[in-house]
Amino acid sequence: MQHFIGGEWVDAEDGGLFDVVNPLDDSLYARAAKGTGNDVRRAVAAAKSAFPEYRETLPKDRERWLLRVAEIMEERKAELFDCLIDEIGSPIQKAMFEYEKGLTMVRAAAGMCRKVRGETYPSDAPGKFSMSIREPRGVVAVITPFNVPLIKTARLVANALAVGNTVVHLPSEMAPHLTVLFAEIVAEAGFPAGAYNVVTGIGHEIGDDLTGHKDVDFVTFTGSSVVGQHIAEICARNKTPNTLELGGKSPTVILADADLDKAVPMAARSIFMFAGQACIGSSRFYVERPLYDEFVKRFAMVASKVGMGDLRDPETVIAPIISERQRKRVRDHIADAVAKGATVVTGGEWIGNRCQPTLLTDVTEEMTVCKTETFGPVTSIYPIDSYEEGLEKANDTEYGLSSAIFTKDINRAFHFARNIGAGMCHINGATIHDEAHVPFGGNGESGVGREGTDADLEAMTELKWVTVQL
Repeated sequence: MQHFIGGEWVDAEDGGLFDVVNPLDDSLYARAAKGTGNDVRRAVAAAKSAFPEYRETLPKDRERWLLRVAEIMEERKAELFDCLIDEIGSPIQKAMFEYEKGLTMVRAAAGMCRKVRGETYPSDAPGKFSMSIREPRGVVAVITPFNVPLIKTARLVANALAVGNTVVHLPSEMAPHLTVLFAEIVAEAGFPAGAYNVVTGIGHEIGDDLTGHKDVDFVTFTGSSVVGQHIAEICARNKTPNTLELGGKSPTVILADADLDKAVPMAARSIFMFAGQACIGSSRFYVERPLYDEFVKRFAMVASKVGMGDLRDPETVIAPIISERQRKRVRDHIADAVAKGATVVTGGEWIGNRCQPTLLTDVTEEMTVCKTETFGPVTSIYPIDSYEEGLEKANDTEYGLSSAIFTKDINRAFHFARNIGAGMCHINGATIHDEAHVPFGGNGESGVGREGTDADLEAMTELKWVTVQL
């Protein structure tokens, strides 16, 4: 795989390549151009050069190009599925989910093209016409993760292009092929050369060359809180606006009046989809004591039956953990919890590169898994004596991404929604949920700003005040 810069497929400056492996068995999947700082600078230069002309493109043209992207995605559906399965280890159901979401994100972005508008204002000066206009920022740096590469690429790239920006995209080194396929689709759809540029490579080696470039006008990043903090510092020095969608330790509170027939399947979805490799996965369950034992029993039964077969089997749910580094993290979190007295209700074992769905009880604060994101199919279940205790414990975290509560009490449900320190709250629903137009994002260690059509339209454009003296 090559870089896509200025409408052309090009090798890395020094001809370097890196291996991309299939996480199911660590076999070689592909080799991709290993970007250098100079490759990044070439891509930024191409995006900057293309911007003056691209910003003047008509809404109907950008709209048409984006809708054509969606059409080509449908034509290449099988290829995108294969990539999601073999490059990052998505079970077919998760690949289907991500594909449909990505398709929706592109179509929703097409609708943004006609919404780049300002307002008129009354003026204290007689005979003065006062208004605001929205203008694209310029070059947008997009850095996407491995876990939902199509969703994040479709949303962030399409939204940036919809409002008249040009893009330089650095995908996760574990998911470059998906982005290369998307670049092929964008090019076929008719976008002008230089509007969208892709550099593949190792994030920690060339990420600073992108986020710190003087000609980058906006940065959007999805990844770990540690890297997000580093990027925030770079952007602060350069006064570059940004959105950061980072990690999570998302809580679910289950009250005594909850319907377990609905809560348990949602609980499983919240943590086991893509083997827990989701920032919005629920890794903390707080259950009122009248339901605690029954919830643990039912949740364990479901967890023990979750499919771990062929990734193309619709019954398969559990994906391989993406890398050996991440597998070690999951193993270490479980081992640390067990060594300090936690009970493994079910799971904890490995089949190849896949960790069995794991439920922990008797988890205490000195255990790493209590407060730190595991990013695997591992969750902890805690008994609570009241709603108030559940809310307090749910808020006892530095993260603030997604959250959920299960109850029939509408007053408590809305009290929770108003008082939980998270950017998202779902009542009687799973913490894993996303749509193209909603404000997606978190607080604290979970990030800065929001993603989505409306949120990105505001973030990726600038307001300019204009007056006319009549």
